[in-house]
Amino acid sequence: MGNLEYNSSRPPIQVDDITLAHLKVVIGTKLRRQESFMMTWLPDQSVQSGRLTTWMHPAIPLVFSFDSTAMPVIDPKRIEHMMELLNARGDLVLDQMS
Repeated sequence: MGNLEYNSSRPPIQVDDITLAHLKVVIGTKLRRQESFMMTWLPDQSVQSGRLTTWMHPAIPLVFSFDSTAMPVIDPKRIEHMMELLNARGDLVLDQMS
């Protein structure tokens, strides 16, 4: 289980390494293009209930922390699907990705 740390103001978002690798590609692509967007996820229910949304912006620090040293295999179809959903609604919803 890897971590996505954004703006250091909240606990990191815990995501499995394979999903985190795909997020790295999608988020990196959008931010490299200077395209801001929203990202929504379900936090650890023992810490907070409900759903969280943050505004992703190129100027805000972002850290991808993987548990494994091995590079996960990237599935281009999964990246394409994630980008299509993000571009269609302007929100990257982590619990609805597959």
